[in-house]
Amino acid sequence: MDQPTVGILHPGSMGAAVAACAATNATAVLWCETGRSTASVERAAQFGLTPVATLAELLNRSDIVISLCPPAAAEDLARDVAGHHFAGVYVEANAINPERTKRIAALLEHGATVVDGGVVGSPPIGGKTPTLYLAGPAAATERIEALFASTAVRTAVLGAEIGKASALKLAYASFQKTSRVLVALAVGMAREHGVDQELIEVASKRNDSYLTEPQYVAKTAARAWRWGPELEEAADALAAAGLPPEMLRAAASTLTRWNDAKDDSELTLTDALDRLAQP
Repeated sequence: MDQPTVGILHPGSMGAAVAACAATNATAVLWCETGRSTASVERAAQFGLTPVATLAELLNRSDIVISLCPPAAAEDLARDVAGHHFAGVYVEANAINPERTKRIAALLEHGATVVDGGVVGSPPIGGKTPTLYLAGPAAATERIEALFASTAVRTAVLGAEIGKASALKLAYASFQKTSRVLVALAVGMAREHGVDQELIEVASKRNDSYLTEPQYVAKTAARAWRWGPELEEAADALAAAGLPPEMLRAAASTLTRWNDAKDDSELTLTDALDRLAQP
């Protein structure tokens, strides 16, 4: 199979790293620089992505487009792509609920072939090897498997039904991300009473407790602007399944207290807990 040209929408920390892996088996990986931040420009350059001036140019040149953007923007972005009559493979890899994924597939059904995708794991840098779960038509998922063959992004196909990859991604996120929020609340309460170190000691006697990693609270705070909307998507998926969504909505609401800590790599545990305690 000839090497495809790939477009990435848009190269955030995950998207840029995933796109760089795709470049291994692609002729080029394109991104649209118009309207993007200086940080995005620098990130794309760091990962060797090729800039183009417009979305139309990116879509005209691309055989495969991968959408990795904030969840709230996923449908609008797909609508823009549909407006340009893109006719290649569109990988909807955002952290959105299955119903939204199906709506996006319907938006693009008269031109593109949609593959439902969900990335589980950290960005593929520094030895990290996330898995890109895929669902959709076999010929299209096979192309995505080939695109990431022998790279740090592993692939796993869940079948042909659109929505399965999105559901798996959100099911995992609903546990993993909410657990991190609960750690922050537990440590914050213990700190208020001067027993935070004792709490960590209690947790250390149990296997695989997130409470033994209080330093991750600062990382959670820095990622809250992304995690909150993702948990809202997971809550919507729970509600659609007839399951109670309130726990995830509460976790998402808690995360909003850290929205001003966006991508702050210098944030400390103390800083994060202080911000969490302020309404």
